[in-house]
Amino acid sequence: MLDPNLVDNLLAGDKRALARSITLVERSGPDAQVLLQQISPHVGRSYTVGITGPPGAGKSTLVDRIASDLRNRSGWNGSSEAPKVGILAADPTSPFTGGAILADRVRMQRHYKDPGVYIRSMATRGSQGGLPRCTRDAVKLLDVYGTDVTIVETVGVGQAELDIMGLADTVIVAVVPEGGDAMQAMKAGLMEIADLFVVNKADRPGADAVVRDISAVISWDTRPRDWIPRVLSTKAVEGVGIAELVDAIAEHKDASEQSGLLARRRSERRKRELFEAIRNDVDREAQHLISSDPTLSNLVQQVESGALDPHTAARSFLQAILHPTNSP
Repeated sequence: MLDPNLVDNLLAGDKRALARSITLVERSGPDAQVLLQQISPHVGRSYTVGITGPPGAGKSTLVDRIASDLRNRSGWNGSSEAPKVGILAADPTSPFTGGAILADRVRMQRHYKDPGVYIRSMATRGSQGGLPRCTRDAVKLLDVYGTDVTIVETVGVGQAELDIMGLADTVIVAVVPEGGDAMQAMKAGLMEIADLFVVNKADRPGADAVVRDISAVISWDTRPRDWIPRVLSTKAVEGVGIAELVDAIAEHKDASEQSGLLARRRSERRKRELFEAIRNDVDREAQHLISSDPTLSNLVQQVESGALDPHTAARSFLQAILHPTNSP
């Protein structure tokens, strides 16, 4: 049974309540659904920054440095205080425990004594993309908890990284000069979702050429846009270019708010979330019906044997559950 004080404690900025809440949505189940329903009226204040890109691009170091810069500046949302930062780092799943390997926590140890930073590593088990399925819910919980900025880092697994667009207000794509990562990013469709490109490890040979190549590709897109993606260079390990990157994030935030882009993105995000929830609920209900209804179970058996094609079976299935009185 859900703790009746959990949401109140979360709203009060209780870190233990936040940790318990994220664990609850990771496990899913009825209590998680109740929790998400209760926090819904309180969601919408925090700003979400997503960082994606190929493995080895230095995403974790970028996250670490961005968090440090944010904690050392004021003025976010007009406040005189440093913004409160949440970090969700999607770690590869351990093949032995099924949990996150927690490499990001090791790299970000400097923030553990800072009460204004909350870090959570999340295992990617059960997810086909670069983010765990419950990341969107964890972002909401951090919002209710009181973060001003939530930074989400993907594992970096290719085109599946595009799911970062479904939850971030600003999308950063990080690449490094060597290995063809920049060109791969362009081919993978990341050019379509990036608000900011970061050429990290910019002291390596070829960095300037990568900046020029990405800038050229951006310039070829002549469609009317509310925001033209920026290309920045960083040396995250040394902290070089990080202040400029955070400035660019703030500029994108301000421009998105003024143009209405942020409101449109969030509206579209809620719509996608609705249809995803419908698909998940229908899938669960279908599994239940198949196991309990002999007629529907027979449809599955016919598909398995090759006697019936999946599309015809699907139409028969929907007819049976949506219009049972008209079914044969």
